[in-house]
Amino acid sequence: MQGVLSIQSHVTFGHAGNSCAVFPMQRMGLEVWPIHTVHFSNHTQYPQGWRGRPMPTDQIAEVFEGLVGLGVLSDISAIVTGYIGDASQCDVIADIVSRVKAENPNCLYLCDPVMGAPDKGCIVSDGVAESLIHKLMPLADILVPNQFELSQFAGKHIASLSDAVDACQVARELGPDIVLAKHLHSVSDDCFSMVLATSEGPYLAQRPHLVFDRQPVGVGDLISAVFLAGLLSGHSPVAAFEHTHNAVYGVLQKTKALGEWELQTITAQSEFDNPSNQFRAKSIEEITI
Repeated sequence: MQGVLSIQSHVTFGHAGNSCAVFPMQRMGLEVWPIHTVHFSNHTQYPQGWRGRPMPTDQIAEVFEGLVGLGVLSDISAIVTGYIGDASQCDVIADIVSRVKAENPNCLYLCDPVMGAPDKGCIVSDGVAESLIHKLMPLADILVPNQFELSQFAGKHIASLSDAVDACQVARELGPDIVLAKHLHSVSDDCFSMVLATSEGPYLAQRPHLVFDRQPVGVGDLISAVFLAGLLSGHSPVAAFEHTHNAVYGVLQKTKALGEWELQTITAQSEFDNPSNQFRAKSIEEITI
């Protein structure tokens, strides 16, 4: 069984966190077991506001103990974490990762270290960013940060592609084997840019920017989910990177075509199998930095 333990936020309306990530992974053939770090009515960018609250840390631990009781930890092929509602949740998650890996040493841990965006600054509760940097990000096998999060972890300012590649390599030296840096806004004004760094070297993927009246939320959650599903499906990191880049762009195209700002993961679900676009990831050696 290819089970994925997905520990992220949840919204009742719309698509963000687990509400964005679970279905694409299921569509790509995985069993997904969600644990929610927060339960909100909707994502926090609605002008009407939102209702809900973080999940109590002991409830996350209690749900996990239920899985322990079922004897299914060895069936967990990967753990993915996203938005953290409270810094204390990081301690529980670190314990979960350790205990699952003790049962299945081949289990992958993908950490999407949600802590902020360049235009918003820190968007998480006090202490979360620090706990991510010092506890969870070094534990990850796969790290999927945006530019702001990568710069915080690597301790490097990013203003160019060369800076981004260097920061990815520093991040790999701190623990993760694979770093997928998403939304590198300093790399290009004309394209959406992502960099993949592995032991085989760095790769760049770029696609056209799509302009929305209101920018969709949850794109990072979708990138993490599709990339992880690609790896668990047997794709190489580069092939999974290309597939993710193209599939997510297809979902965004459908979202824009329908005049929506909630990601249309259901309507555009065929993108997870056969993306409409085929942008190729290029080795950095092919590019003049």
